[in-house]
Amino acid sequence: MRTGAVLAITLVEIRRFLADRSNIFFAFVFPLVLVLVLGIQNSGDQPAGRVAVVGDDSSLQAALVDALAGSDLEVEETDAETMRADVAQGRRQVGVLVSPEAARAFDDGDAVELEIVTGGQTAALAVAQVVRTAAATAMLRGGQETVLAGTGATEQEVDEALAGADERIAPASLAVQDTSEVAQEFSNVTGIQLVAGSMLLLFTFLNTLAGGAATLIQARRDGIVRRTLAAPVTAGQAITGIALGRLAIAGFQAVYIVVATRLLFGVDWGDIAAVTVLLLLFGLVGAGLSMILGTAFDNEGTATGLAVGLGLVLGALGGTMFPLEFFPDTLRRVAHITPHAWGYEAIAQIQRHGAGVLDILPQLGVLAGMAAVTLLLGSWLLRRSLSRAM
Repeated sequence: MRTGAVLAITLVEIRRFLADRSNIFFAFVFPLVLVLVLGIQNSGDQPAGRVAVVGDDSSLQAALVDALAGSDLEVEETDAETMRADVAQGRRQVGVLVSPEAARAFDDGDAVELEIVTGGQTAALAVAQVVRTAAATAMLRGGQETVLAGTGATEQEVDEALAGADERIAPASLAVQDTSEVAQEFSNVTGIQLVAGSMLLLFTFLNTLAGGAATLIQARRDGIVRRTLAAPVTAGQAITGIALGRLAIAGFQAVYIVVATRLLFGVDWGDIAAVTVLLLLFGLVGAGLSMILGTAFDNEGTATGLAVGLGLVLGALGGTMFPLEFFPDTLRRVAHITPHAWGYEAIAQIQRHGAGVLDILPQLGVLAGMAAVTLLLGSWLLRRSLSRAM
């Protein structure tokens, strides 16, 4: 009977949440739209490297373009202003400036200096290294041609001699290993996978907090809580049922986002057991906070506005809008006062490194502590409110 009463209250809370059509839109439609838009923006098929070359027509520029194209890079010849704008905005990863002085030095067989402009993307460092290698190859080829031409060989003889050398000598290979921890962290992550994990945490927490608080305030104002207590139900059962209702809302939305993104966008969530445990604890934190707001305020508009603002601030600070890996060290430490930062780290471990439940125990332990504090405080405030209403 005790279990039946708790479950009945939980089902009532879920039905009240779904009865508000705005909750349906923000809980089930908007997250998927945002995941789709942001994911497509960040996960399109990209070439191995995009390079812009600037300079007047010269033998150096022609040799450099050929060497870059031979390195499987996408090359565009453009002007300096366009190149800098493209690199700054991420349309090109690297720009190369071929000055007239460099072109003359190349023709004279002297040392050549090129200006290389790199963008802010993590992949730009690796592309820049390939560009340097291709430029060195072009310089070496030009020097070989100059030396052979100085011996009196014709242009055809020079080409035949270098072609024969290429056949007899194995081409040099280059292995680029990026030592940047950030680059390594995102090396196997698609944009839509990164966005899906962040949006899962953001919207699960935000809608549980805002919708749960508003629903609890309405239930208190409409006398539903008082009528519940008039039945053979204890205050503890009522509080447990309400808390489980908040958790059920969070869990239902989380499952919906995971399944929908998997089916529609092919998002790999990794170990489902680890994801389930993580979302359970993360949802409990949101449930506890929604009970605190739903009890501390009597106006659902005020509570909803505060919940949305609080949810967005915590989400932004916790890395669900901008990856934690790009935060300065001090801000990253501050971010860990939020449950989102711990959830983000756990999701990253699960999705990117195949982590299981045991691998994310530190994050789960912190979330469990946060859930215990918020649920105890929310239950105490609700119990006090129920006592005053009796």
